[in-house]
Amino acid sequence: MRTLDTVDESLIAELRRQGEFFWLDLVSPSEEEIQRLGTLLGWHPLSIEDTQRMGQRPKLDVYGDGALLVLQGAVEVHPEDENDHPLEEVHCHLSGDFIVTVHSERSRDLRQVRALLQNSSAPKTERYYVYKIIDVIVDSYFPLLSDLDEEINDLEDSIVAGGGRKELQQTFGLKRLLLKLRRAVVPMRDLFARQAEVITDLAGLEADSHDHFRDIYDHLIRITDDIDGYREMVSGCTDLYLSTVANRQGETSKQLAIIASIFLPLTFLTGFFGMNFDFAVTHVFTGPWSFLLLGLGSMALSAGLMWWWFRHKGWTGNDE
Repeated sequence: MRTLDTVDESLIAELRRQGEFFWLDLVSPSEEEIQRLGTLLGWHPLSIEDTQRMGQRPKLDVYGDGALLVLQGAVEVHPEDENDHPLEEVHCHLSGDFIVTVHSERSRDLRQVRALLQNSSAPKTERYYVYKIIDVIVDSYFPLLSDLDEEINDLEDSIVAGGGRKELQQTFGLKRLLLKLRRAVVPMRDLFARQAEVITDLAGLEADSHDHFRDIYDHLIRITDDIDGYREMVSGCTDLYLSTVANRQGETSKQLAIIASIFLPLTFLTGFFGMNFDFAVTHVFTGPWSFLLLGLGSMALSAGLMWWWFRHKGWTGNDE
């Protein structure tokens, strides 16, 4: 298989005359380049239009002996909750004579596999090359999901340690990210569940085992399960955050209740000793001992007794 990265019309025409299968990998081509290439390779007008405009959902459109396969690859960013554009659209034009992939600069995996296939000397079937290119796009989700696993675990630890608004915003960011991923992966999973045989049976593709494409479907099922699991974990982070906030509010309310309870007898004592009854003023509240013993002493004793009672009941410590 020959690998190309530019639209060389004379070389492409020569390869087609010789019947040599080739892979053309285009990075951010212009609309004029796509139109010229589509005319050269005989693409359907709708196929050309979709690739020029992009913004397509995952799908497989068959036009005669060729097909347009639209996939969504993943783009890894650190941290993932700030990944506003986690998906990269890749258009694969499939035929028995060639495969053309169109994507932007952000899709690094295809460039890597292109170099790998160029350096490989082992002969492979055309169907294997199609599988390998699709497999690289699908497997681009695994590094991103690995990052998400670590980030969600760190988020749970931060929330338990007393997380605030930052952790709550991070939780919402992860929810939005997982929703975007699921909207991309589920259509691809359904596509390969129903139409994988259409790709393998394209006219002109050299025959090979169908197990390769079943492997892609298995990967998509695993990715979907991981995404659903992470969505449940992130929802659990929201519940954990709300529980943590409620616990902190309960702890604060308990502390305020303890302070109010301690000041309750103090308020009573100061109010009682502040009443100017004739007998109390002339017979009881006389001399310095009355201020120290009856005044300060009774308030200190009542506060101490209240604190001892709270400690005895276990109301003054954290719930650990």
